[in-house]
Amino acid sequence: MPGFLMADCAAADAWVPHLRAGTLWIAEADGQPVGFLAARVEDARLHIDELDVDRSYQGRGVGRRLLATAIDWARDHGVGRASLTTFRSIPWNGPFYASLGFREWSDDEIPPTIRQALAEESARGLPDRCAMVMVL
Repeated sequence: MPGFLMADCAAADAWVPHLRAGTLWIAEADGQPVGFLAARVEDARLHIDELDVDRSYQGRGVGRRLLATAIDWARDHGVGRASLTTFRSIPWNGPFYASLGFREWSDDEIPPTIRQALAEESARGLPDRCAMVMVL
């Protein structure tokens, strides 16, 4: 398995439920995986659990195309919103998602499941996270 699929993300078996649900998309170049997006439908929204692109393919639109594919899937399945959590301190994360139509949720808007995920991420040493949403 390519290193980017394993480095800094969950073990490969964590993506099996996404694959079974039809909410795992893989980008390929020359027959090799170069990026993936794993999501799940939760509370009438598509929650993006992971978006990862191999470093050598970053900046080439791979992540943007993966997100567009996932959002098209959500619209086709009657899902009204997309959500994700990301790092506040990484300068390209927030602006990238904002350029696609995501906005940061205010504290009072964050659904309980996302609030719990943020708390778990903070407990694992990832305190600088925020939740973002996009109306589809």
